[in-house]
Amino acid sequence: MTSEAAAGSGTAEALFRESAEGLGTVHVRRLDPARDTDVVHSWVREERARFWGMRETSRDQVREIYEHLDSLTTHHAFLVLLGDEPVMLFQTYEPAADRVSECYGVEPGDIGVHLMVGPAKGAPRSGFTAALLGVLVGHVLADGDVRRIIAEPDARNTGAIERLRRTGFEIGPEIVLPEVDLPEVFIPEKRARLAILHRETAEALR
Repeated sequence: MTSEAAAGSGTAEALFRESAEGLGTVHVRRLDPARDTDVVHSWVREERARFWGMRETSRDQVREIYEHLDSLTTHHAFLVLLGDEPVMLFQTYEPAADRVSECYGVEPGDIGVHLMVGPAKGAPRSGFTAALLGVLVGHVLADGDVRRIIAEPDARNTGAIERLRRTGFEIGPEIVLPEVDLPEVFIPEKRARLAILHRETAEALR
C-alpha cells in the first residue's frame, strides 16, 4: 500500500488516501451532514446496520445527529470512498471526552473509533473489509501522537469483533457503556467488547 496524508484530484477534500492492493485508491474525507445525510440514512436503516443503533431514525434526525457531531472538537465523522463511491462511515473520538472513559483506563495517545461498512454493490470482493480497515488504521496513525486505537463494538456483533482481532486488536472484557441523554442526542446503554490496537502492533502488521 502507498499512502498520503493529504490528497487532491477529484477528491480535493480528502484528508488521507491510500492505494489498497486489488481495490484501488481509498479516500477519507470529513463527513458533510448537508451533503451526505441521504447516503448515511440509507445505510443505518438497513437490518445489517442494527448494531449501529439508528435503524428507527428519520432522515432529519440523522442530519441533526451528524450536525451535532460536526460541532464538537473531540468527535469527528468521516466518509470513506473507493474512487468516487462511498463505502464506509468512520468516526473518531477522544476517549476522555466519551462515555467509554467510564469503562477503562484512558491513557495519553488513545483515540477511539467507530466504523460501519456500507452495503455491497455487485458481487462481494474478497478482502474488501480488511483492506478498508488497513487504510483507516493508516489514517489514524498518521497522527504521530496516537499510541493506541480503542474500539468498542456491540458485544453481540461477533463478526466485527473477529475482524478487529484479525487486524491486530487485543480483545478485552465486555463492558457496559452508560446511556447519554443530551438535548441534541440520546444514546442508549450498550453492552460492548473493548478492543485495543497498539501502534507497534499496527505498524508491524502494515
